[in-house]
Amino acid sequence: MNTFYHCFVVQDIQHATHDLTRALGVRWSPIRTGRLGEWDYRIVFSVEGPPFFEVIQGDPGSPWDATGGSRFDHIGYWSSDVTVDKRRLEERGARIEFDSCPYGRSFTYHRIDSIGVRVELVDIAVQEGFLHSWSPGGAAMPALDLDRPTPES
Repeated sequence: MNTFYHCFVVQDIQHATHDLTRALGVRWSPIRTGRLGEWDYRIVFSVEGPPFFEVIQGDPGSPWDATGGSRFDHIGYWSSDVTVDKRRLEERGARIEFDSCPYGRSFTYHRIDSIGVRVELVDIAVQEGFLHSWSPGGAAMPALDLDRPTPES
């Protein structure tokens, strides 16, 4: 299986990261802030990985809205071609729930209702920056391979 990371969307990023550290010994990079469209968010990744822990706290109405409660939100994968892979995931029943491309970014969230989570595709072109920011000295991670036939093919 390809390398992935897992993301939690939370109401309080400080509380969530503290609890994960206390319970599991997870160590964190510094929390950063960002903006996508009209939404502000705070984000952090674990130092150890892959797989990495990602924790996001977002504005109400944002793709990371946790007003209904904190939750496991998505499994993330690197994509060598987000445009092609998002179409493939849609064809396989994972509908697009959010596409950041109109906001000048290159990631998508796809809903898999049967397991209650999303799959995120992120353009592998930004991986070097990810490693520099979140995991200095970390090894490159492979892109998701959607060329393999599915068992139903």
